[in-house]
Amino acid sequence: MKNIVIGTSGHIDHGKTTLIKALTGRETDRLNEEKKRGISIELGFTYFDLPSGKRAGIIDVPGHEKFIRNMLAGVSGMDIVLLVVAADEGVMPQTKEHLDILSLLKIEKGIIVITKASLVDDEWVELVKLDIIDKVKDTFLEGTEIISVDSVKGVGIEELILKIDQLTDETESRDISAPFRMPIDRIFTITGFGTVVTGTIMEGKVSVEDTIEILPEKIKVRIRNIQVHGKSVDTAYAGQRVAINLANIKKEEIERGEVLAQVNSMEPTMMIDATLKLLKDLERPLKNRDRVRLYYGSSETFARVTLLNEEQGVSGQKIYVQFRLETPGAVKKGDHMIVRWYSPMETIGGAIVIDGNPKKHKRFDENVMEDLATREAGKQDEIVEKQIDIHSNEFPELWNIAKFMSLQLDTLKQVVEDLILQNKVVMLGPDHVIHIKYYEKIKNELIRILDGYHAENPLKPGMMKEEARSKLFPKNKSKVIDILFNLLVENKIIKVEEKFIALYDFNIIFSKVHEDIKNHLEKIYLEDPYSTPRFEDIVQTIGFKKEEVEQVFGAILGQVLIKLNDEVILHIDSYENAKRELVKYIDKNGSISLSEFRDILNTSRKYAVALLEHLDNIKFTKRIDEKRILY
Repeated sequence: MKNIVIGTSGHIDHGKTTLIKALTGRETDRLNEEKKRGISIELGFTYFDLPSGKRAGIIDVPGHEKFIRNMLAGVSGMDIVLLVVAADEGVMPQTKEHLDILSLLKIEKGIIVITKASLVDDEWVELVKLDIIDKVKDTFLEGTEIISVDSVKGVGIEELILKIDQLTDETESRDISAPFRMPIDRIFTITGFGTVVTGTIMEGKVSVEDTIEILPEKIKVRIRNIQVHGKSVDTAYAGQRVAINLANIKKEEIERGEVLAQVNSMEPTMMIDATLKLLKDLERPLKNRDRVRLYYGSSETFARVTLLNEEQGVSGQKIYVQFRLETPGAVKKGDHMIVRWYSPMETIGGAIVIDGNPKKHKRFDENVMEDLATREAGKQDEIVEKQIDIHSNEFPELWNIAKFMSLQLDTLKQVVEDLILQNKVVMLGPDHVIHIKYYEKIKNELIRILDGYHAENPLKPGMMKEEARSKLFPKNKSKVIDILFNLLVENKIIKVEEKFIALYDFNIIFSKVHEDIKNHLEKIYLEDPYSTPRFEDIVQTIGFKKEEVEQVFGAILGQVLIKLNDEVILHIDSYENAKRELVKYIDKNGSISLSEFRDILNTSRKYAVALLEHLDNIKFTKRIDEKRILY
């Protein structure tokens, strides 16, 4: 079922609360001060049933200019607005300000209601209508039906209810597939139940026993109970006014303006990128670094505004800005905000969030402007691609991108799959993703590094893997880098052998002298296969330059020569023969001892120990007491 929230708006004492009582049969003024002064100070909430069977929530917002913050907290949750104008006073200052705010917040559906119609004659009512028609020109209420009522006598109420019912059919349902999010507009305690918060669910759904978090503090809480219109429910959905009973948290730990959200679906922020549309009748220009009041959801916060593409903002202009918040907030792309002067508290304009977790920008940066334009107008896949591009050097996980964008993980995965097919992003394992541009950048940089290394070290099998890693990523120790290297191996860009990394098509090419040295070394290591001399002694007697011998030795180590430890090196043929003899003996006898292995190879204890410990380390054999078995 579609969930609709209706709200009133208009000047103080124009009969908003009385109108709601006529529609619902219930009072929304709940404070003694409200009843005493005859005005609404806090938000009032109730509901009523429409002829079609739908149940609509209704919010009564204060009209007094001193309580504009409370009015803004209510407006953010509205689907349909009733702009209330009293027949005996007509359009007043707060009528105009409320209309500006409603327009800036992109409220799309509304009805104009003239109250107190019986206090004036019909001719006067017609004059008020004409004035209203003039004032709402070029707003979302232009051409909207105007209904005259007397809330006390009930005149016109039935017609108004029918019109509301009609509008609910034209109103789009909110997204229940998105991660749950609800700005908190009231907090109170009920004896025996504990802390209760209320608000309008902006997106998603939430159920009893769910664990959610309070942002921006990221406090995890459990939902004990949920009520919608005074009745307990198991699950509440986007568009519903709800009261949520939270477990194990005190009222004093929560503040109005904070947000209940699905765990890890949003990240607190100290900066917000946005477009800012300034009012047409703005009396003074907005300057860079001006201190402003920022309203979103049910929150009011202070911020400094950085003008990114203009020296100053003037009336009617649309500009790119970055808000630098004084306290953390929690928003997502597409959220609407109202911006007001710090003093006097007058509305400047309306902002729409482009990025709720941006990096700090320099002013007049063309790349930043291009990026913001893409994010503002781009489709979901373009925005996801841009987000991956920005964070690629962090090797972001999919869930982290989903959190930054307030998307469900499954939704993000589908977008990423499409981007992979378009060759725009690359997966590193099942969880990490980078942009293809970053992959190409790393690939080309590694090719450059290895090209230089091979030119300087033609007889070495490659650069040490850790050295290559530190040159590419001096401050990053992430294990994801190994996955990136594996991908480069799969794509035949590099090859990795043990601890060495080389270009895929690199091969050691020996000169005549180097080939002679290699042959001499092989002959020496095969002459007495299990009692080989130390390399230091070979260098002194082989008859070639020490530097060249060391180069050739390094080139064939790990392929032709196998280093068992710092003392013992064997030729690969001797090494493989020893393994074969060991396997043959164990297959026949079940196990082998050190002395038995020594005798088979006709070697000393030193070489037998070196071989067996090496084979243990590579998990070819396994030691059990004084015997070895195959691993």
